[in-house]
Amino acid sequence: MTFTTQSDDADLSAPEDFDAKSGFATRAIRTGHLRTPEGEHSEPIFATSSFVFDSAAEAAARFSGDLQGNIYSRFTNPTVRAFEQRLASLEGGEACVATASGMSAILATCMGLLKTGDRILSSCSLFGSTTMLFNKYLARFGIQTSYVPLSELDAWEAAMDARTRILFCETPSNPLTEMVDLRRLAEIAHRHGCLLVVDNCFCTPALQRPLDLGADIVIHSATKFLDGQGRCVGGAVVGDKKLVGEEVFGVLRTAGPTMSPFNAWVFLKGLETLELRMLAHSRGAAQLADWLSTQAAVERVYYPGRADHPQHRLVGDQQRTGGGILAFDVRGGQVGAWRVVDATRMISITANLGDAKTTITHPATTTHGRLSPEERVTAGIADGLLRVAVGLEDVSDIQADLARGLSGL
Repeated sequence: MTFTTQSDDADLSAPEDFDAKSGFATRAIRTGHLRTPEGEHSEPIFATSSFVFDSAAEAAARFSGDLQGNIYSRFTNPTVRAFEQRLASLEGGEACVATASGMSAILATCMGLLKTGDRILSSCSLFGSTTMLFNKYLARFGIQTSYVPLSELDAWEAAMDARTRILFCETPSNPLTEMVDLRRLAEIAHRHGCLLVVDNCFCTPALQRPLDLGADIVIHSATKFLDGQGRCVGGAVVGDKKLVGEEVFGVLRTAGPTMSPFNAWVFLKGLETLELRMLAHSRGAAQLADWLSTQAAVERVYYPGRADHPQHRLVGDQQRTGGGILAFDVRGGQVGAWRVVDATRMISITANLGDAKTTITHPATTTHGRLSPEERVTAGIADGLLRVAVGLEDVSDIQADLARGLSGL
């Protein structure tokens, strides 16, 4: 396998040729690294704001797009490009645009593909900040959002109208791990001339590839499992060369919600171990979910890998495992939930997820705390609900940490 220095006229958006015939783990480690004349083994960090040209003519050709190459790190940087190429390869997309955060990835997608008068049809099971973005900010510019239950395909079909341009969903959802049949949802979207946009943050391409199932665009918060150790904030949009490589990229180039080269390098390192970590997170979450189901203080467990999950049939079909996230309702509402959280000694009390360290949060007062009580009810966020992102510690230690609070309820 040979890596060559990037030439000026190379296609900067295309994955390497070997990707099509190489396995997931190989691509997660190798894709996007175009070795420089220095002969480095690890990807370099190009910590530079700008790039120089050999002549005025070359500068003009780069800016006009007649000649491919680096211009300015707001929208062209070799380290960021390596991350983009690697993630595009893992998701099976033609192009990827890396952004400053997962939320800026959603914003850039909407700004690049929607206009005043357009409509988003979204599942009501969403990360709280996504709901706020749709309802408070996009609405100011005349983009309306309507909501339907995630798994109810008939509701999606019935809610379509002539102004709908995007169907947006998380599967599994945050935090209730609800799922939707992506193949059938894609059929609904395309039958009405709409795009299906899927937030794949909980699964990553190691467990689920929405583009293979008919989705048009995949959104990531790279902050989560793609990094894997809670080090940096970033996002990404993956899709085809037109929608993502031109339209979404145009927003990034102009407005600048840009991923830094250092963060891109960290995410590249995270992708190298992505598959191993996702399978380990999933094993731990499955064990913890089964244990929680036996605890008297736990009223309900939400985990796709369990047979009692309403969409369990999709695991093994569109989703490789149950994933590393679970949620559960405890007795006593908010008082009971906070007691469990406050009794932990090892588990990290933080709203972030996808870390090697197990984290716990109370969604009603954190990730979904800015929603109105009515919006939380619609989203299924009860006062006694807790979300745990299972890390890589020994599961017995995670159980012991949760047992301290559960035993007192």
